[in-house]
Amino acid sequence: MPGFRPLLAMSALGFSGYALLLPTAPLWAVRGGAGESGAGLVNAVLMLATVLTQTTVPWLLRRVGWRLTMVAGVLLLGAPSLAFMATDQLAWLLALSAVRGTGFAVLTVCGSSAVAALVDGPRHGRAIGLYGLSIAFPQLVLVPSAAWVAEALDFRVVFALGALPVLAVPFAAALGRRLDAVSAAEAHADTRAGAATTAAGRASTLRSLAMPSLVLLAVTTPGGALLTFAPQFAGDAGTAAAGLLGFTAATALSRWLVGGFADRYGPRVFLAPLLAVCAGGLVLCAGAIADGGAGPAVLVLGMTIVGVSYGSLQNLTLVAAFAAVPQRQHPTASAVWNIGFDAGTGLGSLVVGFVAAGTSFSVGLLTTAAVCVVAAVAVLLTRPRR
Repeated sequence: MPGFRPLLAMSALGFSGYALLLPTAPLWAVRGGAGESGAGLVNAVLMLATVLTQTTVPWLLRRVGWRLTMVAGVLLLGAPSLAFMATDQLAWLLALSAVRGTGFAVLTVCGSSAVAALVDGPRHGRAIGLYGLSIAFPQLVLVPSAAWVAEALDFRVVFALGALPVLAVPFAAALGRRLDAVSAAEAHADTRAGAATTAAGRASTLRSLAMPSLVLLAVTTPGGALLTFAPQFAGDAGTAAAGLLGFTAATALSRWLVGGFADRYGPRVFLAPLLAVCAGGLVLCAGAIADGGAGPAVLVLGMTIVGVSYGSLQNLTLVAAFAAVPQRQHPTASAVWNIGFDAGTGLGSLVVGFVAAGTSFSVGLLTTAAVCVVAAVAVLLTRPRR
């Protein structure tokens, strides 16, 4: 797969910088005197900037090209990490987080779009699985360890390492040159074929992406809830760590391994069963944390089962999104997919936190399980678009 190594290198370095600051930047805000709500704003602003920018990335790729867009993206994600050393004041940290979110948006949309541009359709599943492994592994290792490194050594060590995306500039430039050439060839072919983008065409594209987006939203909502609230509802740090390790490891491995099945059988056949599996895992989690529940072992098992669905459906929904639209619309499909992923993650924190405040975390998780069941039924009742 020519051009795939620069993509993997760029993605690994970019997501390493993202993962290192995800738990550390809020802690730095607390060191500067911010309360819990202020610390929570740091990553909230990061994700808000990410989602807002993701809507503009397909336009940027058309206007300025892949090379400039991706080089700017990795610089915007990595360089602000060094500026964290200079201040721990909340207002500055929020501004730096917004800049990082802009760069992260470019990295996420361009990364998944590049997979579709570099690899032909029958191999999308395996390629997406390999790409997913390159971004999941840094998060698996660095998210749990970053806060420890900051506390045990120095926050400046983490902030220096958080600038790793800057080292991705040569890989982004090399990959961008190749993708600009691919885009030029596609544009020439579209011109000769008389292809045009109209309002009706854009509406058709969004309708084609509705089902993959619904499935992704349904599974990332509980995923976001588990990532956010596991330390609170697990009961002790050891159980929370074990549950999150099972969840993240299952996510990384399943996203990688499911690719071959997606290429062989198509993604759609797996969507409803995996949503049902996710609902079952959430029921186990809810039962484990309820009063008089089944205990830590069942919680870890439930979180691991959810991780299998969470990782698998990330791959399958992206394969389905690319298959649903013409090749020239792949950047749009990537943007819609990434927005759905980030929106679902944020929605999980919001919904489960709101429900738990009025009832319990157990009820909150059962609510997300019900969402998975509804989405599974919708998949079964919806005919595939031809």
